Amino acid sequence: MEIRYAKRKDTKIVLQFIRELAEYEHMTDQVSATEELLEEWLFDKEKAEVLLIEEEDRTVGFALFFHNFSTFLGKAGIYLEDLYVLPEYRGKGYGKELLKKLARITVERGCGRLEWCCLDWNSPSIAFYQSCGAEALSDWTTYRLTRRTLEKMAE
Repeated sequence: MEIRYAKRKDTKIVLQFIRELAEYEHMTDQVSATEELLEEWLFDKEKAEVLLIEEEDRTVGFALFFHNFSTFLGKAGIYLEDLYVLPEYRGKGYGKELLKKLARITVERGCGRLEWCCLDWNSPSIAFYQSCGAEALSDWTTYRLTRRTLEKMAE
């Protein structure tokens, strides 16, 4: 097993994993990412980073993350946007290895915390995160503006 940072040549597999994750989460209708968009935002603008986990010659999962900022801590944190492991490779510790790598990156960069969201119905992932010591923030609700509501707010 090896974990490495994605390179531009990995864009196709990153997009494949995004689509597979969206299918698992019943959200395929919300995926508008393309290889060109991912290349622009991941590699040209460097707004997010991707870790790939490989077994022998096969890429079996990924974690996409970026920096956020805590005004209360006065320092940056890392936000994990996506964590995905191919179904046939789950239960082998790959997800935990990706989280451990992200924890090391968070500590090495001097960041204050590592955070992510999980769908309420996704009990396998919730159990996995809890087994790693993660705590749910039950007193916080995520809000979002997208598409038309975002454009309307920007007017």
